Amino acid sequence: MNVSPQTEKALFDAMARLTEGRPRRTDGAMTKENLYREAGVSRATMNRAVAVMAEWDAHVAAHGRRTAGEARRDADLAELSKKLKDKTAECTELQHRLDAAATVIAALHHDNQAMEEELARRGVVTPLRRLTRPGG
Repeated sequence: MNVSPQTEKALFDAMARLTEGRPRRTDGAMTKENLYREAGVSRATMNRAVAVMAEWDAHVAAHGRRTAGEARRDADLAELSKKLKDKTAECTELQHRLDAAATVIAALHHDNQAMEEELARRGVVTPLRRLTRPGG
């Protein structure tokens, strides 16, 4: 036994609303319970709608039980995760460069102090005279 054309249309319309993420009567989860509630029919009536059930099963097999909104959310999360991974790698590289620069600066500072101490021990420090600009 099949269902009336009006009932079949109501079920197909309900399925479209659920798959597009714009439910009217349910929370939008891709469940058969939401399908018959969204269509305003009983579960038994929905089960007699062979064409609708076949399309529903095919859709769920191909796309899973995620709504369009959930699929967009998951795609956004995947994109943000990739961006975070890239930025983390960039920050790690910059931290390595900063550490290397700090090591070089520390070595130069140490060398500078050693030279100043050596010059102070020798007692021969010649001050540099200030250069003045012509006309100044």
